Amino acid sequence: MTSTSAVFTAFSALAPYGWDQAWAEAFAPYAADGLLPGRVARVDRGQCDVVTADGVVRADTEFVVPRDPMKVVCTGDWVAVDPGGDPRYVRAYLPRRTAFVRSTSSQRSEGQILAANIDHAVIAVSLAVELDLGRVERFLALAWESGAQPVVVLTKADLVPDPVTLSHLVQDVETSAPGVPVLPVSALYGDGLDVFVALTGSGTTVLLGQSGAGKSTLANALVGADVMDVRAARDVDGKGRHTTTTRNLLALPTGGVLIDTPGLRGVGLFDAETGVGQVFSEIEELAEECRFHDCAHEQEPGCAVLAAVEGGELPRRRLESYRKLVRENRWIVAKTDARLRAEIKKDWKRMGALGKAMMEAKRGRRP
Repeated sequence: MTSTSAVFTAFSALAPYGWDQAWAEAFAPYAADGLLPGRVARVDRGQCDVVTADGVVRADTEFVVPRDPMKVVCTGDWVAVDPGGDPRYVRAYLPRRTAFVRSTSSQRSEGQILAANIDHAVIAVSLAVELDLGRVERFLALAWESGAQPVVVLTKADLVPDPVTLSHLVQDVETSAPGVPVLPVSALYGDGLDVFVALTGSGTTVLLGQSGAGKSTLANALVGADVMDVRAARDVDGKGRHTTTTRNLLALPTGGVLIDTPGLRGVGLFDAETGVGQVFSEIEELAEECRFHDCAHEQEPGCAVLAAVEGGELPRRRLESYRKLVRENRWIVAKTDARLRAEIKKDWKRMGALGKAMMEAKRGRRP
């Protein structure tokens, strides 16, 4: 098969998985070497399942094992694989358009890519338990940073039968997610699924959230079959077992591609400054009116952000969440950036001096 015919065949067979002219052009050098294009559907133990024009093949990632964990093959990647042989190998992957990345649990400040080349990052939040808006904001920061469009899906909406209460919950999340669609959905009764199906009908969607959030149930509803195992969440805390243990890529019958992921216990930020700013866009806008350009919104005079909190325009919880994520992100980045570490130490000294000066001023006013 010539490289031209191979690319033409890939168009017809891989189009349901997101293959387009731009990917074909990027793959041209590999096609000239006789390699075949495919999309990674699953990765485990140094091997992966790759959807190709010849069907799903099992391939080894031995030739793509860099020291940088950000460059390992992951679900959603477009790769170049051997045309045949046993075993087959992934020889390279194409540059990613987008990637959802979180920090690992290690102390080395490394990133872990959960999904590549995604268009929609759907954050599943269960209404079976009390809303944790801080966690939602954390997911959203990573989602915005990925380059995909975030969407919040409030699952198990049937557990909130009062429409007024449900409306208030949606509004609470919308306040924490400016510019993000918030969809209440009941997969059990089909409520809200039509909007969700329409949203995922094009491009690639990754499903994210904690165990028990209902991701696998949503995946089954989209696919129209029980392709993902589902187990009941515990009544005490709404958490479920890890029914999904790997990241799986599925072509949807209504169009589009879905990547389901295991439940995430931790969602540490990883160089997500832009994403944090997007989540707290109203605070970033207020900060432009602060007296000092490097205002930390702690206790500086002329702080427009603090004034908005005191005036009731900005919820204090939002500001506290913003501070927390900014600090965490700066600390993660500072682990590999000596200049930023020095800036952080300078800020600490400045804030300490400012606090000391304010205390001395208060003492000086005492009779």
